[in-house]
Amino acid sequence: MANSSAHDTQGVDRSGGSGLPARPGSYMAQVMAELRKVVRPTQRELITYTIVVMVFVSVIMAYVFGLDQVFTRLVGFVFGG
Repeated sequence: MANSSAHDTQGVDRSGGSGLPARPGSYMAQVMAELRKVVRPTQRELITYTIVVMVFVSVIMAYVFGLDQVFTRLVGFVFGG
């Protein structure tokens, strides 16, 4: 079997088998390696995702508002308010 130690794409050793915290230099190297993997969305993707989130939140708000109205009337009917 090949080398079983964990390495990321930049070759930073991630095998902290001793259970001790990583040394600050190793930790920073791992952080930088992970940050290099981040893919930023394009402006078009960002606008699309924002619209999708806003629509989803609006739908959930309307659903919760509707439930609130139903339960308010139900409690008013049951308790004579």
